[in-house]
Amino acid sequence: MEFTEELKNIFKAENEIPPAFKLPHEIHQREYLSNGEMKQWDGAVHEVYSPVCVQTEGGLKRVLIGTYPVCGEKEALEALEAAEQAYNNGRGEWPTMSVAARIACIENFTRHMLKQKDLVVKLLMWEIGKSYADSVKEFDRTVEYIYATIDALKDLDRQSSRFEIEQGIVAQVRRSPLGVVLCMGPFNYPLNETFTTLIPAIIMGNTLLFKPPKHGTLLHYPLLNAFRDCFPKGVVNTIYGRGHSIVPVLMQSGKINVLTLIGSSKVANELKKLHPKVNRLRAILGLDAKNAAIITPSADIKLAVQETVLGALSFNGQRCTALKMIYVHQSIATQFVEKLDEAISKLKYGMPWEEGVSLTPLPEPHKPGYLKECIDDAVANGAKVMNGNGGATVESFVYPAVVYPVNERMKLYREEQFGPVIPVAPYEHINEPIQYIIDSPHGQQVSVFSNNTEEVAETIDPLVNQVSRVNINCQCQRGPDVFPFTGRKDSAEGTLSVVDALRSFSIRSLVATKLNEQNKQLINDIVQNHYSNFLSTKYIF
Repeated sequence: MEFTEELKNIFKAENEIPPAFKLPHEIHQREYLSNGEMKQWDGAVHEVYSPVCVQTEGGLKRVLIGTYPVCGEKEALEALEAAEQAYNNGRGEWPTMSVAARIACIENFTRHMLKQKDLVVKLLMWEIGKSYADSVKEFDRTVEYIYATIDALKDLDRQSSRFEIEQGIVAQVRRSPLGVVLCMGPFNYPLNETFTTLIPAIIMGNTLLFKPPKHGTLLHYPLLNAFRDCFPKGVVNTIYGRGHSIVPVLMQSGKINVLTLIGSSKVANELKKLHPKVNRLRAILGLDAKNAAIITPSADIKLAVQETVLGALSFNGQRCTALKMIYVHQSIATQFVEKLDEAISKLKYGMPWEEGVSLTPLPEPHKPGYLKECIDDAVANGAKVMNGNGGATVESFVYPAVVYPVNERMKLYREEQFGPVIPVAPYEHINEPIQYIIDSPHGQQVSVFSNNTEEVAETIDPLVNQVSRVNINCQCQRGPDVFPFTGRKDSAEGTLSVVDALRSFSIRSLVATKLNEQNKQLINDIVQNHYSNFLSTKYIF
């Protein structure tokens, strides 16, 4: 049987899909959350087709799983006005609420969210082709992140619950919100990555405009009632529609205080330029990355192959932290590539609901064509596809390709492929991969594989000044969530992690006065009678 025929057979007929993994029905969203209300929508809608195809008499067909509103500038500006009014120049109910009260709202939201787990997980699976196991993991990790954020804020607030006295001045330093936040998440982790910005933004007292990603929109629909019921009106508002149509007008208004985007650096640059007062705009951005692995002659090849497969192909390589360029010393390059081919051949590929599946269909309709362009370009410039069936494509599924030897003339050398293609380049001297990272516009992470102490040490010192994280003998990754997650150059702006995100979405503010008897009495009266939510010595347990 031809391999393409084998790939076609991974797609099933409708009656072969296990009932436990089917959506209960198509999700046709005709409402959106704005100013505390679920507003009805009677206009144009966008049809959502799953990357999962089904076998039909007419061939493979993508499954229609639902539709969502395509709103316009009018609805976007109404949502902006709602968020602006809810913030009310920092005088609104939410930004002036006590930290303990805001935490209680987030906890209530999380309880509501957990009730929607089954549907959200299935929508994750069907909308972006993520395996069922990984979809469950993404939901659970998001809930864990929320609870960790709550604990981190409690710690931060406890540290701020005391007064400081310096040079005759008594002051209390706390963190206060920034204003209206425009939040746009990515399609590859549409729940988790979105919530790692959305939750800290809200919990710190900001109000929110939330635009779901193009792929991974419907999975947020089951959570809209929870947002409506758990927060004061106008605190969370959803905006739908074409990003190029509705986002520019929001930025041009000058009323967005914080832009948080996980996506393209090109888009981020264009949006920031639209803001009339860029110095007032804070940007928290997770952007492009083309993380490299450097495999030295003293590396454990078995471990390096194992981590490369995980790092390059987890969720089909559709991760900003994925390994997207592999440098291997020429003395072990042939052996490494052979073992990489062997390891990939053992990966299970198929539909997202299958147990143990590693490779699944791709959500972006244009992606298979783009990956083919990259592979063809590499071959035309002297590389070969080194693994059996590498790059084979049927509809939305692309089988991983190991491309070797990659050089600077190829698109794969420069461009972030964001898919299951692994470029491998040989090197003679360690300065070659280090220079590649220096010259790269990206600066997120790097992985170094070596068991030689001096070898590892001589790569660490130059690389920590080029990327934000150097991983030794392991793949690049975001977690644990308590570690700072950021990047240099065009890869990020601001820092995300449980604690860092709270700081990113707030600013240090203080109340200070000269230390004399009259002022001491004044401060004591405010604190003892709980007149202020900011000036307080309450200790949150």
